[in-house]
Parts: sequence; C-alpha cells; structure tokens
Amino acid sequence: MPSTIQILFLLFIINANYSFSAAATNRVENNETSHGKNQYSLVHIGVVLDLDSSMGSMADLCINMALSDFYSEHSNYRTRLQLHTKNAESLLDTNIAVLELLKHEEVHGILGPQSPTEDKFVAELGGKVHVPVISFTAKSSTLPYAQNRYFVRTTLDDAYQAQALAAICQGYEWPEVVILYEDTDYGYQFLSHLNKAFQEVEIGIAYMSAISISSEDIQILKEFNKLLEKQTRVFLAHMNSSLGSRLFVLAKKAGMMTEGYAWIITDYLSNFLNSMDFVARDSIEGVLGVRPYVSWSEKIDSFQERWKRNMVLKKSAGSIRELNVYGLWVYDTVWSLAIAAEKIGPVYSSLLYVNTSNNETDKTNLKISLFGPKLLSELSHTKFRGLSGDFQLINGQLKPSAFEIFNIIGSGERTVGFWTPDRGISRELSSTGEPTYSTSTKNLKNVMWPGDSVMRPNGWAIPSTRKLRVGVPLKHGFKEFVNVKIDRATNHTNPTGFSIDIFLATLQWLPFPINYEFCHYRKEINWSYDDMLHNIPQTFDMVVGDTTIWAPRANYVDFTLPYSEPGVILVVKNEKPLDMWIFIKPLRWDLWLAIILSCIMMGIVLRLLEHRVQNTNEESVRPHKERLRMIYWSPIAVLAFPERNMVANSWSIFVLVFWLFMAFILMQSYTANLSAILTVDQLKFAFSEDYYVGYQEGSFMKEFLEKQLHIHESRLKNYSSVEDYHDAMSRGSKRGGIDAIFDEIPYMKIFLKKYDSQYKMVGPTYRTDGFGFAFPFGSPLTAYFSRAILAVTQGSNMTSIEQKNFGPGYSSQDPLSSTVSQQTSSLTFYDFGGLFIIVGSVTMFALFCSETSVGRKFTALTAQYSQVFFCFISSKFHSTQDDKVENHETIQDAAATYSEGRDANIFEEPLRRGEEEICESGQNNGSASAEDREVELTTINEGRNS
Repeated sequence: MPSTIQILFLLFIINANYSFSAAATNRVENNETSHGKNQYSLVHIGVVLDLDSSMGSMADLCINMALSDFYSEHSNYRTRLQLHTKNAESLLDTNIAVLELLKHEEVHGILGPQSPTEDKFVAELGGKVHVPVISFTAKSSTLPYAQNRYFVRTTLDDAYQAQALAAICQGYEWPEVVILYEDTDYGYQFLSHLNKAFQEVEIGIAYMSAISISSEDIQILKEFNKLLEKQTRVFLAHMNSSLGSRLFVLAKKAGMMTEGYAWIITDYLSNFLNSMDFVARDSIEGVLGVRPYVSWSEKIDSFQERWKRNMVLKKSAGSIRELNVYGLWVYDTVWSLAIAAEKIGPVYSSLLYVNTSNNETDKTNLKISLFGPKLLSELSHTKFRGLSGDFQLINGQLKPSAFEIFNIIGSGERTVGFWTPDRGISRELSSTGEPTYSTSTKNLKNVMWPGDSVMRPNGWAIPSTRKLRVGVPLKHGFKEFVNVKIDRATNHTNPTGFSIDIFLATLQWLPFPINYEFCHYRKEINWSYDDMLHNIPQTFDMVVGDTTIWAPRANYVDFTLPYSEPGVILVVKNEKPLDMWIFIKPLRWDLWLAIILSCIMMGIVLRLLEHRVQNTNEESVRPHKERLRMIYWSPIAVLAFPERNMVANSWSIFVLVFWLFMAFILMQSYTANLSAILTVDQLKFAFSEDYYVGYQEGSFMKEFLEKQLHIHESRLKNYSSVEDYHDAMSRGSKRGGIDAIFDEIPYMKIFLKKYDSQYKMVGPTYRTDGFGFAFPFGSPLTAYFSRAILAVTQGSNMTSIEQKNFGPGYSSQDPLSSTVSQQTSSLTFYDFGGLFIIVGSVTMFALFCSETSVGRKFTALTAQYSQVFFCFISSKFHSTQDDKVENHETIQDAAATYSEGRDANIFEEPLRRGEEEICESGQNNGSASAEDREVELTTINEGRNS
C-alpha cells in the first residue's frame, strides 16, 4: 500500500500544472454566484466510471436521469448536486481520478468506483479526508464497517446471497458442491462468504476451480475433464457475463449440461444474462439462478422505456440491452444523496474544508471535509421507496431484502420462488404464512434441469470415465471376513468373505447402479488398516473390509453405519476349577457329617417306631421281619424305593414326611451349588499387570491398549490368525506366549467357536462401533450405503450370510454372544472320578460279602451281633414301657405278645434258611470243599445255641 501511494503521489506532482489556490478561488466565486443568482447552493459529488464499458455507460445514463427526475419533482429544494464525472478504465486510472477529485474539485462525496475490486484504496483515502465513498457495485468490503465508516455500499451484501445459495443446496439435499469462480479479488471475497454459509448447513465444497478471465478455451476444457472424474454433479458459477458466456458454451461441449447435472449462477452473472448472445443463451438452459428481487411497478416500466430511448439517442455501443438492478441501485443512490444534501441545507464554501497537519495528507495537499461527516450522517438516516425497493442503510450497507430464485428455460426465465433472510425459501413473497425459517424446496415451483429433465439431480454420480475403486485388505488371518485371491495371469482381485457379501448385498439396495472394481491393499512390513485408509481417495474410492469404526480414523475418512457387532473383549484360558472330588465341594464337611448322622438317627427312630407294628397287609411283598430290617436304611431307601408298605406306623410316616422335605431342600441346594461351581465360578477373573496380551496384527488395538487401558508396549504381542492366537495362549507367557487376548467380538466369536472349551470371555465389553465401509470426507456415497446397510442387516438374508461365512449356528442376534458365547466346558470322567471310586468300592464290597465264603461268614457274624444289639436295645425299651402300663388288660396283651415272640424264636428262621442254602450250594457246586460247608454249619449251630 505505501508503494501505491508513492506512485500516485509522483503522478500527481507531475500532472499538477495549476495551483490549488486558484482553483479554490474560482470555486468560491462560482458557488457564491450560483447561490445568489439561482437561490440554491451546490454540493459537489465526484463520479468515477468506466464510460467505455457497458456497466459504466448504463450507470452514467441512470445517474443523469436520476438528477433530472429528482429536481424536476423537487424543484423547490435549495440545494443541488453538482456531479464531476471521471473516466477510469483501470485500477490506476481510478486511484488518480479520486485524487484529482479530492484535490482539484474538492468534492464532498464520491460515487463509485465501478469495479467491486477497486474500492480498497478509495475507501481508505475517503476515511482519511472524511469524504463518503458510495459504491453501487461493491457487495463486500475488506474492512469492517467499524474501521471505516466512510465507505458506504448501496447494494445487498454477498453474505446474504451466500446464505440463499446454501439454503437452496440444503433444500435439494446436495451434500457437496463444486465452485467455479472468477480468478479476481472479488471472486476470492465471495468464496469466503460461501465457505462460511456452506459450513453452517454442513454442505461440503468438493472442489474449487479458479478460472482467469484471460484463460483460453483449451484450458477451461482441461479443467472440465478434471471435474468429470469427480463424483459431484452440482456446480456453482460466480463470474462476469463475458467469462460466463464462454464457460457454459464449453460446458455444453464437454457434456456437462445433460441430465443429472445441476448448475447455479450468482447475481454476478444472472444480472447480465440479457447481454449474452444467442449461442451462450442456448447453452445455459436449465440453469438455476439467484439475484436481488425487484418488484415490478408502473414507475419502473416507465423508467425502463425512457432509459432505452436515451440509450438509443446516446448511441451507446455497450452490450447491455436491458436495465438491471445495478442501474436501479445507482439511480436510488443519487436520490438518497440529493435528499441528504437538502436535509443539511445551504452552506457557505468557507466552512466546507479545514487544513490538517497530518504528514501524509500534507504531501498531496488534501484537506479534511467538514461537510462530509454531515452528509454521511444524513445519508445513513435516509429512508424512502425507490425504484429498487425500500432504500435504507444499516451499518453502511443496504438493508437486506429478498432474492429471486429463477430457472432459465429456452430464451426466457421463470421465477420459481424467493429467499428472504427471515423466512428462507418460499414460493411467493407474502406477509402471511409461517414465520419460521424454511429450507424446503417443496415450496418452490417445478424446475426444468439441464437435459430437459424434470427429475431433481442427485448431485453426484460415479464418473463414467472409470470404475469405482473398492479397496480390500490382503491379510493372513481371519479370512472369514475378507479372503483375497489374486489371479496371477490378469492380476485381477477376487475377494470373498462376510464383508464382501455385505457389500454385494448393499448394492442391490442402492437407488442407482455402480460400476466398480476390487483393488487389494498389500504391504509386507508394518501392515495396518490405518495405512490402507490413508490411501483414500488417492488409491481407493472406498474401502470394504473388516475395518473398525474408530474415532481417530474419523478425522480423515467418513464411515457408514456398522454392519457387525460392536465391542472389544478380553479372552483368557479356561482354567477349570474341577477335580475328581468335585461332587463333594458343593457341601462342606460339617454338613456332610450332619447328613450322615441324621440318617443313622432317623433309622434308629424308625426302628423303634416300627418294632411293634405287624404286617397285616396281605398284598405285602415283604414279611414283617424283613421290613424291620429295611427300616434301618429307610431314610435313604425311601428315596429310591418309595413303596407304600415300607412303614406301617402313622408316626413313622409323619417323621418321614419331614425328612423327605429336608432331603429335597438339601438335594436342590446341592444341585444349584454344583452348577455354580461348573459355570458361574469359571467367570471369575482378575487381570494382572504382569500378563502378556495378544492383539491382531494391523488393527487399532495396540493404540487402544496403550492409551485407554495403559498396558505397556513391552507386554503386547501381535498375531494374525486364530491358530496363532491358540498357539500363543497354549504356551503361556512363561514359554514365550501370552496370557490373554484383547480383540473385537466378531473375531473372538470365531476363535471361541473353534476352541470352545479351552477359552472364555471375561471382564467388561469396551466400546467400539463395529465394522463399516470407509469413504472420503463428504462423499455422498456414505449416506446411501448406510441406508443400504440398515436394509441388509435388518433383513431376512443376514442370518444366511453369517452362517455361510461363519458356519451353522452362528448369529449376531444371539444376546449371549457378546458376553458368555460358547465357552462352557464339557465335563469329563476325571471330573467325577471320586464318585465312581466310591460306587465301585461299595459294589465290590457287596460282591465280596455275597459271593465269597469269607464275606458271607463276615456278613453272618455282623448280622448276628447287630441283631443281638438291637434286641437288647428293644427289650430295654419295652421293659420301660411295661412298667408304666397301669391297665391290667394292656399288661396281659403285652406279655402274650412277648411270649409269642420268644416262642417264635426269631433266630430260628434265618438259621434254617442258612442251612438250606449251604446244602443247596453243596449239591450244585461240586467244587466247594466240605470243610467250608462244615464251618458254615458250625457257625449256624452256634448261633442257634446262643
């Protein structure tokens, strides 16, 4: 900036051939003379235009017509605007013209400059000398209004137009847009507004192409070839009419004005559509445009007819054939200046300027205007109804109003709706209706799109020049998900697996066909999924595989919804707490002892209760004496042989009922506790910091274990397959293996399915989002594939896809799969070896006592002494009872019963049976020794004598 001022200063010194004081003296004389003669004072306003351009020619005619119309309508006003017009074809001419106007003409306001990129220097200079610079073309400013209040824009700010464009794209559900803009300062300024507006509605900018005004057609066609390779089919053009005419002719030549494409133009081009020739106009058919809305009125119609006549009389060579909004804005601007000047009233020229001691202004001999601040103040408070609508300045710019949304059809235009800052998109401009902001394009009229299509473009498409590159991982393990086979002859990639089947199933749910090819990712050293994802979009357009949706990866790719189970779990070796005496563990030793003692005591009690009860049941299969012997075992035998006639005494039945109740509770408790030992207790696990942990090669688990679970890197080992996991777990950390595995649930379900009884899941499930497909940032395919994945995973074919790849019985819908899975171990013979030993020992002991002579002798002696013992106990018991009986008849009955018992000789019957069995044994078994039979008979006789 200092260099520019210095150059201008030198040019000004060279061309300054007459003195400032003489010009000032003449101005004072002219001003006083006119005031005295015509009874009004002059307010000098400078105008900077490119009179040789179409825009400058139109604006100059509108300015002159505005002055003529205003003072013919307000002939009684005491002030008059005196315009000093300077022709400026370039930026340098503009800056020199402004300096001359400020120094020689001593203007109090500057209207212009014409180009929106020429206002920076002029605005700064006007702020220093307090002269308002009023622009009717600049729609954005490099300096905030608070820093330079002397730069006034009587146009709509581009920020509102950017919001309107963003609302249209949002309403049509276009996820991203390609922007083609003019390679100028104004193009970059407008791009900053678009970026902000699109970010607010979460619409991506797929590509930005800067096109220079001097670009040749071949360069523009090369840029179009780049755009054809991209998926985005929505283009927004921001450029002037001359460049825009060439752009759309070349776009039609490149095949980009056909069905499926959408084009939007800004008011930078749409305000000058009438200046296009027939060829350019024909190529722009189907385009959607926005521009400031001007309500039609008879006053505008009359002004437009007069403007056309004056253009013919003026013999203008400009290309503008129709009046546009810029002509209306400059017309209203002149009216606002005239109104503001009249509000200030007549002033004397001696009070219009003041000298300054500022060094910078002294170099150019410029003075600070005293009239400029007053003019700016009145201009800021001026309100009236002009040709362009309501004229009112807010913060140095025109109050925002409506934008018209129109569709180019043939050689004409059709308004399809409007956008306003307070109501958004609407079909009609009306004060009634919903006051809320709307972005729904359903409020718009039907649009004819390029290619004479009435269907709304999706906004993107797979490029026809190539196939969609689908990346798949080439790895060594867990091939149930992705198994890549490469045809060596053609180098063609043929993947199979669960992830591939999900991808193929989703293609059937997409609303459009996709031409694709599989491309494998292969890296021998330090292979990882992260590296593969970083190849999007350079190498792959999307990645299909067992790729986990993880937050750090979402910083550089977009993921679809998951298609697998989420979560990371810990798997350890199944150390079963089983041994050959496991059946004893449900009850402690004191309870076992109590049960044994209670059985013995119950047998004694039942023997005492049953000794006097005779068997009167004729259908009974057991005699009374044998039934009394069974009583000893009744607490146990009644569970296995619950015959009705085991006991006959009512009190015995009463006792057995409560015993059975207690036995039932003990059995149920035993069963429950044994089940807990065999199942639930196996889930108890405490992770140790000394454990070595395994994770899958190439996955994100290493970073997950280090950062989130704080496991040191030295204790982490990576493996690539189920077999590697099993081998490492079998060896354990003491032999170079691992003690636990951290991995995702889908992998571990396959691992546990193969090695079911040897491992188990323990601990909590850590949060991850499962597997998903990866796309570049902002890819429209992400949303389509996400909806397709929902349809597949919630459809009827999901189970068949799972069982095809993982085997029968597999289902991700199993609620236990993520916690316990199939880890319950099968019981072995060793687990209950102790029980079999006890039962076998008892069986062998019974055979010994029954089938051997020694055993039978031992059994007979045991039975003899047992009978003596129990008879002794019984006699004592009955003698005690007899002493207490007072009734004589009861005593006689008891004595008779006792006498009958003695006469029956309770020992005689078993001894006689023993003799018969010995004799039969001797007859049937000739090999038996006579000596053994003699010993047995001797034993029986001794028992009879006793």
